[in-house]
Amino acid sequence: ERSMENGSHVFEILRRQLSCSTMGRTAIFLVAKRSLGPSTKEAWRTASCPIRTFASSSDTSSGLPDSIKRVGEAMKFPDEYPGQNYAFNWALNADGVTPLKKSSFRIMKPLDLKIASLQQPKKNPLKVKAMAASKMPEAGSDALSFEAFDDVAQSTKDLLSLSDNLYCPEGHVPGTHTGVRIISNSATLAPDLLAYLDRAPKKDPPGSQPITAYVLEGTDEEFAGYAIEEVEEEVEETGEKEAKSVAAIVVVGSKPDIKLVVAGIEQSQQGLAADEAERAAKKAADAAAADKEDA
Repeated sequence: ERSMENGSHVFEILRRQLSCSTMGRTAIFLVAKRSLGPSTKEAWRTASCPIRTFASSSDTSSGLPDSIKRVGEAMKFPDEYPGQNYAFNWALNADGVTPLKKSSFRIMKPLDLKIASLQQPKKNPLKVKAMAASKMPEAGSDALSFEAFDDVAQSTKDLLSLSDNLYCPEGHVPGTHTGVRIISNSATLAPDLLAYLDRAPKKDPPGSQPITAYVLEGTDEEFAGYAIEEVEEEVEETGEKEAKSVAAIVVVGSKPDIKLVVAGIEQSQQGLAADEAERAAKKAADAAAADKEDA
């Protein structure tokens, strides 16, 4: 029972258990009564649209049938908006970057640039001449150890996670079907990188890409390098594990050059293709040897 300020207008909430013959079950209704004149009272009593509510699942003394008690809990939809997409955030988490500022944009087409409040590229498609290979050393070579690469890669991922905005162009290496995801805080590089990549079909939920580039802008230190490693992934059709190579590129600087990023992408693509050809040749040789033994 609760009172209101305007005089004798008092609302009384009554709970009544009514039998619904059309449904063959018991429901609970809320009926509002108001202490007004007789005509108004009669109107409230004869109202044909009462407000319906359901008993709480914790109310065990109401005597309601199970069909009424089995009411599912309300689901709260994720609070998503441009820059905050839960599925894409999980994909970035798998890549080692957590967008803590809740502003990460998956950019696959010109419209995505507009949504991210970025400028359109001046040329699309954009041809980029890569820097010399010596500017982009591979981890494990004389010029760059795996340990040094791993240290810089981890610190770069941590700093990207703290960035106000993340811009993530995705597409194919030009002339191939090798997927690339670039994770960067650079609003100036993202449009040109999108224009450089070939457009790829969008997959939902977004998964990992064979090539992932981490491009951090606004640092005093300069670094560039890439690493290729072999991992095992489950084949959906067979459920078996299959070896494949993936590449990670790291470019850090005050204003990273797109030519340096492209150098990492192109060299990574060449390395992945070489690994795939080697595995295919080994598989063919193993099959030939098995056939020979059976003969």
